[in-house]
Amino acid sequence: MKKTAVESNAKKDVSIVLSGEAGQGIQSIETILIKIIKQSGYNIFATKEYMSRVRGGVNATMLRVAHDRAAAPVDRTDIFIPLEKEALARYAYRLDKNTIIAGDAGLLQDARVNDIAFGKIAEALGNPLFSSMVAAGAACGIIGIGKETADRLIKNLFGRKGEETVNGNIKAFAAGYEEGARTALKNDFKVRIEKNIKIQDELMLSGADAVAIGAIAGGCNAAFAYPMTPGTSVFTALAEHSHKAGIAVEQAEDEIAAINMALGAWYAGARAMVSTSGGGFDLMTEGVSLAGMTETPVVIHLAQRPGPATGYPTRTEQGDLNLALHAGHGDFARVILAPGNTLQAFELAQKAFDTADKYQAPVFIMTDQYFVDTYYNIPEFDIKENSKQNYIVETDAAYKRYALAKGGISPRGVPGFGTGNVCFDSDEHDEDGKITEDLSGIGLKMKEKRAKKFALLKESAIKPALYGDKKYKTLFICWGSVLNTALEALKISGLKGAAVLHFTQVYPLHKTAADIIKKAKKAVIIENNQTAQFAGLIKKETGIGIKNKILRYDGLAFSADGLAKEMAKIAAKAKKKGGR
Repeated sequence: MKKTAVESNAKKDVSIVLSGEAGQGIQSIETILIKIIKQSGYNIFATKEYMSRVRGGVNATMLRVAHDRAAAPVDRTDIFIPLEKEALARYAYRLDKNTIIAGDAGLLQDARVNDIAFGKIAEALGNPLFSSMVAAGAACGIIGIGKETADRLIKNLFGRKGEETVNGNIKAFAAGYEEGARTALKNDFKVRIEKNIKIQDELMLSGADAVAIGAIAGGCNAAFAYPMTPGTSVFTALAEHSHKAGIAVEQAEDEIAAINMALGAWYAGARAMVSTSGGGFDLMTEGVSLAGMTETPVVIHLAQRPGPATGYPTRTEQGDLNLALHAGHGDFARVILAPGNTLQAFELAQKAFDTADKYQAPVFIMTDQYFVDTYYNIPEFDIKENSKQNYIVETDAAYKRYALAKGGISPRGVPGFGTGNVCFDSDEHDEDGKITEDLSGIGLKMKEKRAKKFALLKESAIKPALYGDKKYKTLFICWGSVLNTALEALKISGLKGAAVLHFTQVYPLHKTAADIIKKAKKAVIIENNQTAQFAGLIKKETGIGIKNKILRYDGLAFSADGLAKEMAKIAAKAKKKGGR
């Protein structure tokens, strides 16, 4: 059937930005919109940018409602809803002549604004707190989505607060929706996003939720942390599930205590993790070194934010790779995992516990503020109980904790399971775990035994995933949270002969990594940091230097449309001579 002019010109991917001061209800509007849009049967993506303050500042939430699945931010803004005047200046770079700006014209004092006075409408309905629902209704009205679903969801959300509250919110949404529909008509704004009722039953998880659920599936039964944005979100998610999942949760007095608690829990036979961010992890590094010497498993969730020091506490960056790679004094093996999407976050968090347990080594799960605070709908995945292997042995009188096992992995016992003595010490030790000063004898053999883990972990490393043209000439290399954005950017760019290589395990690198990169005529690294830390690691491990770099380090994540432009620029120079 031939498409009508309206259908062909209508948007199938709508970007909405909500902005206001902390305390103005941005988060409430975001929550309401996500629920209404998803339950109406539409793909939804949400991420946020916020300042480090309880009140004031300028915060923003970016939503996408799309025909196809959306899992990355874009700079393009179709609808902008500012709740205060400063938001217009703060996000001016996101606005163009096609952006519909909706808000209180009297407050905003800008000729571009389509007047919808959320506060005045709410007051007319009897309660200024209804303004968030008016704004949510206006957003839905502009895109023509959610009218049928809103009443039912509002009843579910506010039912316990009484009939008056329920009816007030229903009226507020309806009033906002009417104003939004009027605004869309005035601006000739047309949306034709296909509805899919199956989306109603899909999962809506943040990156933090996915890490926490994966940890539970991996057998996590103890969690320790000292609060630090953005790492706290995983800790609180575990705390929410603690009673049902049987997790011992403890907010420690500081990060040093947190990691030592985790090491103690593993020593006693538990599966524990800590969750922190850069400055907090700095304090944990002695504990990481202790794990290396005592060969105690531990899982560390490190949610990155810009540094040095306090940096931007609530913004994002991939700047802690070197920190995780080199944390702790002395030589000892470790694994660094970095999920690129929520499914990977679940799978890698689950895998982290088995890996730590099997190889008796620290395992890092590296995310960042953008990743943990981002939501989008995905099909339900299998959250079955982990069929984990039991790596703990029952000890006897002859048990030696650090026996010189042929493969480098000594038998790990725990106190009370068997009759043997389970001894460990932070000093160099003999097979029994007792301190030794035998430098050229057992002490040297202990170092050599621990060193065998490097080869074992490299052999079991996860192979990087290749997306795009298998006969690529241009290869865009990324790790962790950049994945979804890079994939959409590649699609937007329309580049031929190009592919994306994504690493979910950044250390040790899989043995095939070098060969995959060498096949490209032009290799390009994409990183959310200033010095291309992963490119440095690739060179160190493979000898391959990558000259072409797309870096962002202003505290914000890459956008799909912005990254697509950078990809195109790089590709345009492909005929020029030079190295990778």
